[in-house]
Amino acid sequence: MRRKYGFDPYLALIVAVGQMVIARGASWGQRDREPLDPYAYALLLVGPLAVLLHRRFPLLTTAAALAACDLFLIAGYAYGPSFISPGVLLVLLVVRGRRLMAWFMAGMTLASFLSYAWMVGNRDIFHSVWILTSIMLLMVVAELARIVRERRAERERTAEEESRRQASEERLTMAQELHDVLAHNISLIHVQASTALHLIDANPEQARSALATIKTASKEVLGEMRSVLDVLREGAPRSPTAGLDRLDELVERSGMEVSLERVGSRPLPSQVDRAAYRIVQESLTNAARYAPGSEVSVRLEFADGELVVQVSDTGATTPAVLSESGSGNGIPGMRERASALGGTLVAGPAGPGFQVEARLPLPEETS
Repeated sequence: MRRKYGFDPYLALIVAVGQMVIARGASWGQRDREPLDPYAYALLLVGPLAVLLHRRFPLLTTAAALAACDLFLIAGYAYGPSFISPGVLLVLLVVRGRRLMAWFMAGMTLASFLSYAWMVGNRDIFHSVWILTSIMLLMVVAELARIVRERRAERERTAEEESRRQASEERLTMAQELHDVLAHNISLIHVQASTALHLIDANPEQARSALATIKTASKEVLGEMRSVLDVLREGAPRSPTAGLDRLDELVERSGMEVSLERVGSRPLPSQVDRAAYRIVQESLTNAARYAPGSEVSVRLEFADGELVVQVSDTGATTPAVLSESGSGNGIPGMRERASALGGTLVAGPAGPGFQVEARLPLPEETS
């Protein structure tokens, strides 16, 4: 409310001061007109009061200011100062969106000024044209001001919507990052814990190795969660999100026999780098969950204009008790990541195992 009505008191004060100062100067320069008296000052104060109340009573205040202007002229006071309030109110009507009312009141203003001119015997056609031109020019300026104001408001609205859209996309990205981090590491912890429980009596050494993997995975998930959540804290250090530079670590702590092959290399945009890492991570998670004990191969090929990510497993070789069904969101999530970058992802059986292949477009390298 304070923002909405805060401008009107200042404008009313400016109009009041301007009319009083111009009235004194006009009265001094127009000796043939009536000198200012309390009645004249009262009429001059009607306009500023109308400006102050204009938002609540637009038509009534504009009509009151026009009537005060006519009475000021009929009383014989100096020309000039009484025109300010009606002009300001006509502009406010247009700028604030009441255009039909504004043009109606502009016509009433023209009619009242022409009537006064004819009443005092001034029926010169050029004088009438001058009055018409002045009022039309005022209304044209008001319309231009309205257009500028509406365009500025539209730009601000568009910028605000864009800001909200970007914030929403950032929240979605962070949610996806958290999902991938938690899904991979918790699935790895689950598989290794199942392995440890299964082998703790028959093969304590292998069970101890599984428990060590659980310890590493739990530490890793805490670190990655802190890295993602730091983005939400203003002024917090922005740790880089996981990328292909950490792929060796991911393979090492996967708890599976994984072969990694890279064909070619080149700098990658951060979005592609992060997406490729998460696709490999989710594929390893699925392999650990649904094909425990399988051999997994990861291949990264930097082809012309695209990065090909291929993850294949040979199928489960250990008892199914180690693998339990998940939420089923892994492959759709990977496909969404690839599609967001304009790429594709195909996932399906390959012989006894399973294969995921993603093709992520790359920008042309600049020399």
